[in-house]
Amino acid sequence: MATRKTSPDDLLAPVTLAVGQEDLLLDRAVQEVVAAARAADADTDVRDLNPEQLQPGTLAELTSPSLFAERKVLVVRNAQDLSADTIKDVKAYLASPIEEITLVLLHAGGAKGKGLLDAARKAGAREVACPKTTKPAERLTFVRQEFRALGRSATPEACQALVDSIGSDLRELASAVSQLTADVEGTIDEAIVGRYYTGRAEASSFNVADRAVEGRAAEALEALRWSLSTGVPPVLITSALAQGVRAIGKLSSARGGRPADLARELGMPPWKIDRVRQQMRGWTPDGVSLALRAVAEADAGVKGGGDDPEYALEKAVVAVARAARLRR
Repeated sequence: MATRKTSPDDLLAPVTLAVGQEDLLLDRAVQEVVAAARAADADTDVRDLNPEQLQPGTLAELTSPSLFAERKVLVVRNAQDLSADTIKDVKAYLASPIEEITLVLLHAGGAKGKGLLDAARKAGAREVACPKTTKPAERLTFVRQEFRALGRSATPEACQALVDSIGSDLRELASAVSQLTADVEGTIDEAIVGRYYTGRAEASSFNVADRAVEGRAAEALEALRWSLSTGVPPVLITSALAQGVRAIGKLSSARGGRPADLARELGMPPWKIDRVRQQMRGWTPDGVSLALRAVAEADAGVKGGGDDPEYALEKAVVAVARAARLRR
């Protein structure tokens, strides 16, 4: 096999290397190759194998010449867990792959099985990055790309609301985008996302936080009681309160400027800069300090430091709302 890197667009490259730990992206990498293979030959034989199924000698059997020269896709999951002898088999195959066969290696990355990873790269494998999304900004980018891939338009606020509502699971985010694009015509905005996904834990907790940092104590308490009655974990609510107050503090201490400039400086999307600017009216540095202390006390209370988590949350919500009105 040539040592130059295969084009990412060549779905039928002899070897595809999908690297990372994001299951949805790994599955999509496999699906793309299988779809391309079956488009070229509807009778393509697909074998999906885990390390236990790929024993020494198994790869040689699966890649042995066929009388009918049928196209095959061999998917090897968790390739980093293959035995040393099987890795030798795979490395030997990489040196001389068979034209009618596409080998797809799914590798978690990292130190384990790095020799196989390096060998596949050296052999010129087509590589697909499937990194775990750990940051909210990465999930927001994912949602935007999903809408774009489906040829639909969604406002920045709608994308953020969807991330806040669904959470960190990319499969659920992708499913939500698919559902919205199937059910709704035109541009998808925040109100539409709210109608579909109101009541999700993360959305409920952020609703409590938004009302509290805006100084609307009665509405915040109402949202809090509704959230708790629907099973929202108290720790999600203290986390949302902390994020809301910290955003106020960060923007209060930042230099003035355009939302785009502040977004880069503070690590927030521009639309959130505008929202926090509206919420921060009435806040003072002392108010931010008081609110953060109240949230910290509530966090300790809901994590076992107190007898009544609900009371601890109510107390924190009222304290945050009052802190928001110190200047008024």
